[in-house]
Amino acid sequence: MDDCIFCKIVKKELPAKIVYEDEDILVFPDINPVKPVHLLIIPKKHVAELVAVEELNLFEKLFTVVKKLAKDQELTDKGYRVVINGGGAQLIHHLHLHLMGPVKSTASL
Repeated sequence: MDDCIFCKIVKKELPAKIVYEDEDILVFPDINPVKPVHLLIIPKKHVAELVAVEELNLFEKLFTVVKKLAKDQELTDKGYRVVINGGGAQLIHHLHLHLMGPVKSTASL
């Protein structure tokens, strides 16, 4: 999409500190972080939201990157949250996952 901010970042028309990039996925920090680690994981191909995903292997690709980043950012023992907004709840209408942490747990295991 021509007016999509994330598509412009993918095309390098807007600057972003790229944390991870491969053929299908791009990762960069959220500009308004709510945790010390707050990364946005997006498909390079424009997909408006979760229910618009047609390629099921896109989920595998996205969550493989989430798993790698949770380890790389040393969040696996500190707690982390993965969030996907949809149905108009997202500010940018381009599928994206938020990886946020560390998250202190109040529940005892």
